[in-house]
Amino acid sequence: MSEAVSEVVSGVVPEVGSEAAEFLEVARAAKDAAAALAPLPRAPKDAALRAVADALEAATDEIVAANAVDVDQARANGVPEAMIDRLRLDAARIAKIAAAVREVADLPDPVGEVVRGSTLPNGLELRQVRVPLGVIGIIYEGRPNVTVDAAALCLKSGNAVLLRGSSSAYSSNTALVRIMREALASTEVPADAVRLVPGQTRESVRHLMRARGLVDVLIPRGGASLINSVVEESTVPVIETGVGNCHVYVDADADVETALKILVNAKAQRPSVCNAAETFLVHAAIADEFVPKALTVLKDAGVTVHGDERVRSYGADVVPATEDDFTTEYLSLDVAAAVVDSLDDAVAHIRRYGSAHTDAIVTRSQQAARRFVATVDSAAVAVNASTRFTDGGEFGFGAEIGISTQKLHARGPMGLPELTSTKWIYTGDGHIRV
Repeated sequence: MSEAVSEVVSGVVPEVGSEAAEFLEVARAAKDAAAALAPLPRAPKDAALRAVADALEAATDEIVAANAVDVDQARANGVPEAMIDRLRLDAARIAKIAAAVREVADLPDPVGEVVRGSTLPNGLELRQVRVPLGVIGIIYEGRPNVTVDAAALCLKSGNAVLLRGSSSAYSSNTALVRIMREALASTEVPADAVRLVPGQTRESVRHLMRARGLVDVLIPRGGASLINSVVEESTVPVIETGVGNCHVYVDADADVETALKILVNAKAQRPSVCNAAETFLVHAAIADEFVPKALTVLKDAGVTVHGDERVRSYGADVVPATEDDFTTEYLSLDVAAAVVDSLDDAVAHIRRYGSAHTDAIVTRSQQAARRFVATVDSAAVAVNASTRFTDGGEFGFGAEIGISTQKLHARGPMGLPELTSTKWIYTGDGHIRV
């Protein structure tokens, strides 16, 4: 725990006006808000979310103007266009964000759901029920839509949220949080259930990571360096989301046209997101037919292919692939490529270089599909479908808090149930243990 945070948790208040004091005031307010929010039934939470959605749409011009400040600054700093696309908000994207909030409001409330229940031989009635986690900290990079998605999911699941976006989206995030808090002020959900972490310095992130006792769990969303930093430095428990080094494997029994369609969609439909494909693998038995066509359609889509020696033999425009290319999450119109001799070789490649996010097979063989699904150890595995479907919205969860690539508690797109814990409740009739 950082020194200033430790002092306040133990009852000693740091100097008024300091960043640490400001953070602790916000964190304590969030903890109180979480306690007030946890017992609320579904109706007031849904009403609050619909008020937030309406407020966001009503403030579209204001949000776009705030976002333009961030976009202009990013361009001035030479940020790549793919990253600017992740940052940008316009009226259509704001409408989509508001629609996602309403979708969350329409989803069942996980709080109070009975996970298991029974009557014990001694007559005790035993239930395991879902309860909110409490205060959730979200540390994320330049995607302001995450600000709203995370808030909506946390509120619906009865949690308060502390949001620490990147400085590149500070103007956008400040506007979004203010608008949401103003909307909550007229509802039964406390406005302090949604707060920005004060400050834009690295130290403000450390305060959040070291606020054990005030923050119940941290969820980092972003690149490998951000995620690794949070996992390694945080004293608050972390749900680890992962980078998306996703693969498309074209099997010997693939339909070529289907494989081409899936590959282009997985790579080029929106290359700046974590479920975009970063590598494609082709079985040697189909390489002569598939690879030349793949190079053509990818070139037409503006994609640069970084290929191994066998892929390079099919096209002069292929860039020689290095070892690093196969581990890279490009988030751009680049893709690594290799020819493999078997399905098992494809799986071995994915296990060596992949990030356990999403990997896909294109095949007409049920046997190959079953083996791929059974042996690829990733959070999501697609059969004859694009990697782009690994998404909370596409899975019917509404917005998502992130895609977990770990194996504890939550794995894959994290919706409402993944933002809860459980408690055991047992009811007796004067029972005593003997």
